[in-house]
Amino acid sequence: MAGGLFGLLDDVAALAKLAAASIDDVGAAAGKASAKAAGVVVDDTAVTPAYVKGLAAERELPIIKKIAIGSIRNKLLFILPIALLLAAVAPILVEIILICGGTYLCYEGAEKIYHKIKSGDHEKAEPVAMRGPEAEAGIIAGAVRTDFILSAEIMVISLKEVLDQPFVQRAIILAIVAVIITAIVYGVVALIVKMDDIGLSLAGRDSSSSQRIGRLLVSSMPIVLKWLAIVGTGAMLWVGGHILIVGADELGWARPYELLKEVEHSVDGVGGIGGALGWIANTSVSAVVGVIAGAVVVVIVSQLPSRSPKSQTAEVH
Repeated sequence: MAGGLFGLLDDVAALAKLAAASIDDVGAAAGKASAKAAGVVVDDTAVTPAYVKGLAAERELPIIKKIAIGSIRNKLLFILPIALLLAAVAPILVEIILICGGTYLCYEGAEKIYHKIKSGDHEKAEPVAMRGPEAEAGIIAGAVRTDFILSAEIMVISLKEVLDQPFVQRAIILAIVAVIITAIVYGVVALIVKMDDIGLSLAGRDSSSSQRIGRLLVSSMPIVLKWLAIVGTGAMLWVGGHILIVGADELGWARPYELLKEVEHSVDGVGGIGGALGWIANTSVSAVVGVIAGAVVVVIVSQLPSRSPKSQTAEVH
């Protein structure tokens, strides 16, 4: 009995040493995986502030906290175990899921452009604070549902970068990515939605420089939100299109990816700015593919039976 216990302790100690020895590798892999998911992170950060638009100031941070908790629950309790299982038993399904998610991102981006062209700015919704706690609960639920899709994209993109790692190390890396990205996204979101309150506080101080900064923050808030929406839409189309191109290559249709690389390499030789031009070319082609794929899905969806007024009311753009 005692021998078995000591043997177990030896195994635990050996595992701890192994973990300590590989912590640098884990950190590097987590950083690489997080970087690959950056496009979806931009989209997630750009989309989320819309959910707290119209909230009373004192409710903004508590609601963001609840959405963030839902986001980390999505990633760690649901997406991570499923992704690890699929990667272990059927890796091809990881790529298929990623392509489905990329198609959804293309659809979301194209739909936003379509509605913008068709009807201009959306009508101003009744502030959530005026509609009671039930409306807040609905907004949180809707935000967490949307986050699930974006979180799945983040985790699957990250998973693809660590498929060569052992199972336990892979799980640790993805858990680190989940926590880091959630903290970054919702930390930035909290800062964005409180920017006007910070500005008002600064504007009320005696210092003239503080007042100028405060007024600048308050006046900049609508512009920041507008550009976040534009950046978010662009990120959807760019990331979604790139996922489709790379996914097609992974599944055996290599020509789109080869063409993308040919376009990218065609500007690599430009002195001093070849790398930047290559990235711009890659991103632009991916975005065009995203627009085309998204437009096709928008047309298909437009032919489906209309959603109920209740579901349309619950949706937040």
